[in-house]
Amino acid sequence: MSRREKRNFRSLPSLSKGAAKQVILLTTSRRPTRTTRTLCHDLVHSVPNIVRLNRGKLNLDGIAERAIELNANRIIVIDGWKTGLGKIKLFLLEQTDLTQVPPLMYVASVRLRREFETKTKRIRSLAVTVEPQNHTETIKIAEHLADFFNLPRLSIGEAATKRQASMNISLDASRRTQITFVLPPQMVEIGPRITLSKVLWEVSL
Repeated sequence: MSRREKRNFRSLPSLSKGAAKQVILLTTSRRPTRTTRTLCHDLVHSVPNIVRLNRGKLNLDGIAERAIELNANRIIVIDGWKTGLGKIKLFLLEQTDLTQVPPLMYVASVRLRREFETKTKRIRSLAVTVEPQNHTETIKIAEHLADFFNLPRLSIGEAATKRQASMNISLDASRRTQITFVLPPQMVEIGPRITLSKVLWEVSL
């Protein structure tokens, strides 16, 4: 992680004792597809402290205002692109402005929770896991997502004893990065599964 990236993540305000818990705001492009809406529903189910916002006609300034109202200091925007899912953008709220932070993730495909056999209740405790022998960029993605979501990065064995589920970062057979939600230690997939086509580390609004 570069110095600039570390500075961006350190800018997340720490909560004093008794302060209201800050949440992550999740929204979409202005005209989301049905798959995008379902993916948002799945992420609310799978990641603690996410609040979904129906964007409507809001621009980024409007999203920032709603984030302040909802006590959210991090924002995820799932954009449509061409005919389907496109990219996942991550933002930090600094004062009243949104600052985009890496990684910018382009989505190749999604498999939704309803497509998996194993069903679970809403996930209340989550960790980020990645095999240590994985590709360097895969580990980098895991580190950034753990920082953004304020989740611990644990080994699969640790996650099995300390968390209900894990967000596992790995490579598929085509060497594309996958973000999957699993039950450790057997790594039973519960969904959703997001396969990325490309990851960019230089981002701007």
